[in-house]
Amino acid sequence: MRVVAQLEEHAARAGWDAPVGVFALVRTAAALQEDPALARMLDDAALAEARTDPEALCAIEQGDLPPVDSLEELLAGITWPDEVDGTAVVTERMLLPTEAEQEAAAITDPQERSAYLLARPDRDDVRIVAGVLRSGESWCALRTRSHDSASEVAGGAELVPGLVEALRRTLQ
Repeated sequence: MRVVAQLEEHAARAGWDAPVGVFALVRTAAALQEDPALARMLDDAALAEARTDPEALCAIEQGDLPPVDSLEELLAGITWPDEVDGTAVVTERMLLPTEAEQEAAAITDPQERSAYLLARPDRDDVRIVAGVLRSGESWCALRTRSHDSASEVAGGAELVPGLVEALRRTLQ
């Protein structure tokens, strides 16, 4: 899904430590037909793609997300109207060895747990971009901070199955 790759590239240019981003995915050509003013917000490449590919998607970032404790809680509160063809999310997570996760789980104070996790030299951060369409198609792109290069981005349909399923539920 090209739009997921585009979102990953955009997130990479913005840098690390970004808040969660939630996006409605809509067919660009149909959106332009509905609202021609949208053309002012799209770059020339997106406009050209919309003219040649009626299935091309554009991502519309959703601002003013409600304050929640977790990504799971955020997604559980989202439902998309029928006009939205799909959805995507950009988020970052910390990767730890299993033993470190177990040690962290034993720490009951949230601030102490956070300090412990951030101090771990064996931790890594991963940026996850996942998108799904109403048709069922999905795609994920993952980039780690330790391998922060476009050539090191992993991609696949079900790389983060729990997140893909949570996104699918927002479209039901």
